Amino acid sequence: MEFPFDVDALLPERITVLDQHLRPPARRPGTTTPARVDLQQQIMTIVDELGKASAKAQHLPAPITSASRMQSNRHVMYILKDTSARPAGKGAIVGFLKVGYKKLFVLDDREAHNEVEPLCILDFYIHESLQRHGHGRELFQHMLQKERVEPHQLAIDRPSQKLLKFLNKHYNLETTVPQVNNFVIFEGFFAHQHPPARKLPPKRAEGDIKPYSSSDREFLKVAVEPPWPLNRAPRRATPPAHPPPRSSSLGNSPERGPLRPFVPEQELLRSLRLCPPHPTARLLLATDPGGSPAQRRRTSSLPRSDESRY
Repeated sequence: MEFPFDVDALLPERITVLDQHLRPPARRPGTTTPARVDLQQQIMTIVDELGKASAKAQHLPAPITSASRMQSNRHVMYILKDTSARPAGKGAIVGFLKVGYKKLFVLDDREAHNEVEPLCILDFYIHESLQRHGHGRELFQHMLQKERVEPHQLAIDRPSQKLLKFLNKHYNLETTVPQVNNFVIFEGFFAHQHPPARKLPPKRAEGDIKPYSSSDREFLKVAVEPPWPLNRAPRRATPPAHPPPRSSSLGNSPERGPLRPFVPEQELLRSLRLCPPHPTARLLLATDPGGSPAQRRRTSSLPRSDESRY
């Protein structure tokens, strides 16, 4: 691509790297001379024209690369110039490659979501008259060395068929990992991610066992009946109209049923005296010849500890 100003003087290197500031190379930051303003305007013109040519070649409705987009994003643009062609002594532009880091949610081989921030290929264009001359590989290889990344670590935004064939031919990138967004990643993307991929915590399966299940809570709600004779509570005249509410929330502590009231010692002894003897005990008393009624009364009035010896 040719321009009405001197490209060789504006871009002294064969491959020029531009950031969001779009400063002319070999110029000190902070210089506000009129010549600097003209040079920056020329760089902005180059960026805009390259973006339009790339959009036309990819049949896009609008350019995705422009000077205003470069200034509002932290992207890096690699511009390759042709040092051999000097139309009217002004030089020409061969093409460009735009990259930038983006936060993405991508799927791995197990279809698990991963939050990553890889280096992305955002736009890539070589002039139609200079394609298949090794310029694209030269520009791409320079970017890999400058950014210190491997080809399989990249994510490509809406790659064209030409770009996919280019990556397969020069870097053996063929097998892709299917995604739900417009980015394409290749097999081995998660093997040696640089910078490291930041994975989301795995989603807990719905069938996991909870630390405290509802069945355990229902078991604890059942009242534990005390042993006889502590369970001999006086009968209530009428049942309660409404039983005490029981919590159904799993967030509350387990409730126990109401226990029988505590029986005093005197009432316990009285209940023991009034308790009718077992039928077997009656038979033994009836067959005992020396068992008089008075003796039986004395025996029945013995404390519980004395009865245990017999």
